[in-house]
Amino acid sequence: MRQTERTQDAGVQPPWASPVAMSVVLHLVIVVIAVVGWSWMDDTPEAPPRSISARLIAPQPEPSPVVSETDQPDQDRERQAEEARKQAAEEEQRNQEKAREIAAEKARKAEAEQKAREQQKQREQEQQRQQEQARKAEEAKAKAKAEEAAKQKAEAEAKAKAAAEAAKKREEAARKQAELEKQKREEAARKAAEAKKAQEAAERKRQEQERKLREQQLQALAEKARAAEQAEAERQRQAAAAKAQEARMLSESEKYQGLIRERLSRAWYPPSSATEEMTARLRISLLPTGELASVELVSSSGNSAFDNSALSAVRSLERYPVPDDRQTFDRYFRQFTIEFNPRRLK
Repeated sequence: MRQTERTQDAGVQPPWASPVAMSVVLHLVIVVIAVVGWSWMDDTPEAPPRSISARLIAPQPEPSPVVSETDQPDQDRERQAEEARKQAAEEEQRNQEKAREIAAEKARKAEAEQKAREQQKQREQEQQRQQEQARKAEEAKAKAKAEEAAKQKAEAEAKAKAAAEAAKKREEAARKQAELEKQKREEAARKAAEAKKAQEAAERKRQEQERKLREQQLQALAEKARAAEQAEAERQRQAAAAKAQEARMLSESEKYQGLIRERLSRAWYPPSSATEEMTARLRISLLPTGELASVELVSSSGNSAFDNSALSAVRSLERYPVPDDRQTFDRYFRQFTIEFNPRRLK
């Protein structure tokens, strides 16, 4: 029974020793070698290629307590596969290291070339700058020479122009002096003629002024006579107007005085002790509206009751009849005196 089981176990290979697994491992090794070879052939610097490491995971076989002769080939194949994997891994690592070294060398070469190009560019720029400075210096020098020549030319022209202007000024001064002498002679003759004309004109003007003065005096006398006549006529007119105004104001004042006496007579109640000989004189002040401003006892009757009754009568009137004409009011009614007597009011 045990012999049968061993025969069955020997006939069944483990998964990691199967042909499929071996084929996968070999294909991976070929892919890695192809990638590394391609990276060697490429001259352009690039990052090291990513390595692909594959490991076949298979369940470890449990050692059987009894190893038979039929198990020995499987172990040899396993060792060979393991050695192949190790060799492939080592080869891959060496290839990766070599690829990194190649990439680093290419990077160093590229950096050196870049630095060389930059230095060459800087040298060229420095050379251009020096050439530009030299060109500018030459231009500045040429410009300075041109400016100096222009300055000398301008100074020479200025001197020549100044000399010409000086000669021209001397000629002009001589010409002006001659003209001035001529103008002085002509001016003297002209002034003499003008003085003679002025003297004649002054004489004519004096005679004209005397004539106008006489006319003005005569006209002033006539105007004065007319003004005197007009003033006399105006004085007479104003006198007549004033007389008429006075008569009108007197008539109007008598009218309103009669009205005031009538109202005071109705408002006055003399005391029983009053006699016909008693008289009280009061000074009344009114406003233009007819309202009473003040009342003052000027002359007493000798009887205080009589005096007080007169004062009460004056104060009892709310509004006095006054004329609308302000001039008549100011003259006769702004302030006036009235007498209280049992027989009369005046």
